[in-house]
Amino acid sequence: MTILSSATLPDARPTHELLSPAGGPEAFRAALAAGADAIYCGMGSFNARRKATNFTDDAFETACREAHLAGARVYVTVNIVIKESELPRALALIERCTVLGADAFIIQDWGLFAAARALMPTVETHISTQANIHDARGTRWCRDAGADRVTLSRELSVAEIAQIHEAVPDVDLEVFAHGSICFSYSGICLLSSFACAGRSANRGMCAQPCRLPYELVDENTGRVLTPAGRERALCPRDTNTSEMLEALLGAGAHALKLEGRMKAPDYVFAVTDAYRRALDDAEAGRQPAATERAARARQLKRCFNRDFTHAYQDGRSDDDMMSYERSNNRGQTVGEVVGFAPRRARTKGESMRDAARGAKGLARIRLDEPVGAGDLLELRHDREPDRFLTGLVRADAPAGSTIEVEVARPMPVGCTVRLIRSQHALDVAAAALKRPVARKRAVDVTVSARLGEPFTVTLTCVDDPALTATATGFVVEAARSRAVTADDLVEHVGRMGSSPFEAASFDIALDEGAGMGFSAVHRVRADACAALEEAVLAPHRARAAALDGLDIDEGLAAMRLAQRPGACTVGGTDPVICALATTLEAAEAARAAGATRLYLPTDVLDEAGITPDEAQRRGLIPVLDEVSRACDLPRLDRWVLPGAPVAVGTISELALAAERGAAAELRSCIPVHNTLAGDFLAAQGARGAWLSPELTLAELEEILPASPLVPGIMVYGRPRVMTSEHCILQVADACCHNCARCALRRRELSLRNIDGKRFPVRTDAHGRSRLYTDRPVDLTPQLPQLIGAGVERLLVDGTLLSAEELSGEVARVRRALDAPRRGQRPGPREPGSFAGCLFVGVD
Repeated sequence: MTILSSATLPDARPTHELLSPAGGPEAFRAALAAGADAIYCGMGSFNARRKATNFTDDAFETACREAHLAGARVYVTVNIVIKESELPRALALIERCTVLGADAFIIQDWGLFAAARALMPTVETHISTQANIHDARGTRWCRDAGADRVTLSRELSVAEIAQIHEAVPDVDLEVFAHGSICFSYSGICLLSSFACAGRSANRGMCAQPCRLPYELVDENTGRVLTPAGRERALCPRDTNTSEMLEALLGAGAHALKLEGRMKAPDYVFAVTDAYRRALDDAEAGRQPAATERAARARQLKRCFNRDFTHAYQDGRSDDDMMSYERSNNRGQTVGEVVGFAPRRARTKGESMRDAARGAKGLARIRLDEPVGAGDLLELRHDREPDRFLTGLVRADAPAGSTIEVEVARPMPVGCTVRLIRSQHALDVAAAALKRPVARKRAVDVTVSARLGEPFTVTLTCVDDPALTATATGFVVEAARSRAVTADDLVEHVGRMGSSPFEAASFDIALDEGAGMGFSAVHRVRADACAALEEAVLAPHRARAAALDGLDIDEGLAAMRLAQRPGACTVGGTDPVICALATTLEAAEAARAAGATRLYLPTDVLDEAGITPDEAQRRGLIPVLDEVSRACDLPRLDRWVLPGAPVAVGTISELALAAERGAAAELRSCIPVHNTLAGDFLAAQGARGAWLSPELTLAELEEILPASPLVPGIMVYGRPRVMTSEHCILQVADACCHNCARCALRRRELSLRNIDGKRFPVRTDAHGRSRLYTDRPVDLTPQLPQLIGAGVERLLVDGTLLSAEELSGEVARVRRALDAPRRGQRPGPREPGSFAGCLFVGVD
């Protein structure tokens, strides 16, 4: 018997990719069974869903094998910032996952990205949405740096996606198509770190404080501006683009990403299945029937959701995208309560108890949508949103009927009834998980049964004809009794049983009068299946073999030596006091108090009538936004001048600064948490870096020695913890739809959480809101240690300070710097302030 096979790298991917989430092995199999083209999951602790089940090595290897045999790809999320001490382990994870079968890695940290590209050039890398890429220039920069794909910000419209694709057509664009939305631009949110005891979203431990209740408060009057029913100011609805896939595909989106690595297998199956059918229709140019569209919509609504929106895709960020009333599952509205029948008490004592606490009974519900046995319903009245009940459906019932559901107490007529758990979805997912093979791959079958020649079976993958395998066996002889027919061969060769393949077509070459034993036919078919399995898996094994001999520690040492050939020097430069001001008056007051570098946001400079050339002459350094979408570039780009310092907040702005020869300083929203990130970004044109307030003193001491970037840190002020495209002030339900003239945004407002903490809110003339910590960070007592660690620039952030207050804080930092020269310690921390993360760090 001879077995032949041929294989190439699996480049014949679908035109578009349906990318599904998996928080563990069961969700992975559910995604595969439902038709995902690719599945993304986490391994270890270096991912943004560290609380998910994730995978063991054995489970991950098994999952990759099953996915590859089914024609799907597997991506591993390594989408958090990486600490210096973690770099070797993070790279080892990438190496190990590649050996186990991973196809690509989704990365946020620029140091990890640079090391992976340098040490493992055959590994496919995708830029995470956490990297905050949202324009063509930033996308092009990622492509030129070696990225194979860029996951764009959730906030982009279809038109912006199209613009990026048109400008950079040779890089895959991944967009979020369904699921939960982060309120803040991803990758630059610190709210969980500062409001939830160091649980950092940038480290995969987000506590989701955005889903909690807040009150919008006027700081001067104490008045609460939040109307009843609008308590969740930071809670968006979920994205749903199932009805606009043609527009996304036409815009150039290659991968449609479904959010949900913390979701159950039934959610993953139902959402993937609905999008699989919708994507197939969109690619084929088919318009589904109205009944099919309704069925898909119903299927999606019966999964966990906070109601749906596609406001961002439409280019909007209004109230339509918000779930102010609640942050939990809304399910699907299926009817309303029309009556209640109390349960008849069996004894007098039972009757008295029921009267005292509200009798159990049967709620009568008129249905607008069909329900099924086992479905879980929620009964909730708008007037009493916190007093809701749940009940189980006892039998299938169509729309238009009235059913009775047992509940614990009476509910008033008119209560909204929602289906919040679908038994059908649970059953379908459970059945899929019981399949021996989650998804079979279609193959074309060619059979040769010529007299005097070996019996041959060739299997070719329909989705990738380069993947083919041939098995040959016994020599075909003339029939001794009944001759074999083509139908016989279709039946017996087509019995692929527990193999990962199923026949899509047959090409039978059969001589008349040929005979054979079917058990021998089965053996050749089984050999062909085994050979095709090897052909499918061979490229992945070759990719793993390419990493043989890799020594990560040696490679990292070589990278560091190449970037930093000289000896380490720390603290060789006198520290410089810097000030961030929001008025020219405050800037000059800070200068008079001792600040030698003055920073102002470009909006402030524009409002003051200062031109970029004039700002350079006056020593005013422009601060560019942490968002630079296409609509922002005309007002931001002009502030980037050759040779002039500029504080950049995005990779796109860094790219422009490098192109024009400006002295770019990275704002802290471009994270530098390890030495390789600093080295890489310095090679890309950065000259300085304002370090993240999430870093500890010990971590600063690790990464600052001999840094090619001039390091700075905010020593006083309130860190920005959130930037949102949606204006937070809209929660007051008083939007004038003219941001430039909005009187509300000129007031001193804050969000007060359930603990009474107040987070100042500021909204700019472009409608974007920024949220700040509830109290100032004051690091002045630690100035000697910070300077000893290598910090050269000390920033007083006056964003929320008056000119007088900013001047006073600059003077206080000046005194703290001078104290050691007088043999004294710096003064104590300012009352009401704290040390931020400097000692406690973040998870």
